[in-house]
Amino acid sequence: MSEVVRAEMVANVAEVDVKVGDRVEAGAALVLLESMKMEIPVLCEFGGMVTEVHVVPGDVIQEGDVIAVLA
Repeated sequence: MSEVVRAEMVANVAEVDVKVGDRVEAGAALVLLESMKMEIPVLCEFGGMVTEVHVVPGDVIQEGDVIAVLA
């Protein structure tokens, strides 16, 4: 079963903390977003392996955009 991590707001991607193949624990930061001069980490709800990363630093994402997929 895969977990799709989606953006909850419009923001700029400041940094990407994972790559495909990384194993992450629940609560780990996947990316750091920047919006209105605030930095917001995107955390995964479940542990697993990162199978897809859909963003790179500098991207502007919209609410609902896929950030990453975990298996």
